Amino acid sequence: MSTVATWRGPSTTAFGYVLFVGLVAGGYFYNLTFVQLGLVDLGTRVVGLSPDRVAAHLAVLAGGTLVVALVAGVVLHRTGGSARFLTKLRLLSLVVVLQTVLTAAAPAVGSERAFALWVLTASLALGVGVPAMFGLTCDLVATRDRGWVAAVITSAAFLPAAVLTTDWQIERFTEQLLWPMAAGATALAALAFAPSALTQALARQHESPRFGRGRFTVAHDTARWPGRGFVVALLLMFGIYFIDSLGFLRLVDTPTYMVTAWHSSDPAPTWLIGGAHVLAAALAGILYPALRQRALFGWVFVLFALAQLQYVLHAMVAPEVPASLAAPLLYAMAVSIYTVLSFTLWADFSTPRTIALVTAVGVGVSGWLASFLSTSLSLAWRSGGMPFTDHMRAVAAISLTLFLVSAVLLVASRQDTA
Repeated sequence: MSTVATWRGPSTTAFGYVLFVGLVAGGYFYNLTFVQLGLVDLGTRVVGLSPDRVAAHLAVLAGGTLVVALVAGVVLHRTGGSARFLTKLRLLSLVVVLQTVLTAAAPAVGSERAFALWVLTASLALGVGVPAMFGLTCDLVATRDRGWVAAVITSAAFLPAAVLTTDWQIERFTEQLLWPMAAGATALAALAFAPSALTQALARQHESPRFGRGRFTVAHDTARWPGRGFVVALLLMFGIYFIDSLGFLRLVDTPTYMVTAWHSSDPAPTWLIGGAHVLAAALAGILYPALRQRALFGWVFVLFALAQLQYVLHAMVAPEVPASLAAPLLYAMAVSIYTVLSFTLWADFSTPRTIALVTAVGVGVSGWLASFLSTSLSLAWRSGGMPFTDHMRAVAAISLTLFLVSAVLLVASRQDTA
């Protein structure tokens, strides 16, 4: 019996699941904390830039990541790298090495020029990482298990992000992340570049329809581009990322709502927010295989709208009273549900031959393009002097509108299949 054959079976699959959860949860935790929060502190407190200048640089980060992700996805698609496990794993290994270097260098950034260079280099790493990391889904996670695996990833990223990172300073993030990243980069490089029976076995899993055929595809070996369902999901997911970013950017700039929730000195609120993330992720992971994705989209829009309207009512009626945790908890639940969707949808519209490009378009457009546009719009509203209540009211109106769109699409799809 060959060594490769020895590795096939449950042991290989279990290792692949652990590897995928570790890679994606670690990458998402890094993005949630160091990139989205740490860079704001680096730009404003360390470099001394105005919030508007930092927002402009973050918009460049999002736009650069989008462009690089699309280019990397196209290259992998055309060269056949999309279906080659080791190609994607090696690219991801190089990305983690570069991000480790950037993490170590970040606290030393002392000028706007250095900050801009750091941002551009980070966009290169993040962009290549999109198709490389999400493209591993068809190699490592069976289609029927993607819901609960995504729930585990979401919980593993958001719970520590809520509980362990209440001090949003770049030095603190560097202390937390640098040594684990260095160890992870070393281990991943060894796995990716040292030939082994294990990686050979993992590299063949996508050949099985159990792994290679997405939930919304008709065959596991086709190069056919996904149809109308993908476009609808892309537009709705773009709307979710847009309203999340547009609302949260204003909350971050409003200390009244941060000190009683994400920045609370009392650990109870942060643990409750982390628990809400885990609960919602678990529910989404269970419901994802059973429900149409448009139903879950509708829940996300409703939860966002309820949270945003609660902020509006508090600001209008009783701004002198400490805000309750109801809105942050609803916000956390909405974020976890759509995060589970983002970890499952694009792979389920893909085959091994298309997954690099499909995930590059899905994550790039819905996530990074939405972040670029929402950051730009939030900057424009803030520069124009828009009050907090008007800002959040507008975001809530968009959320409710998109909920109605989701409901109409859900009804229409049921009528089409009736």
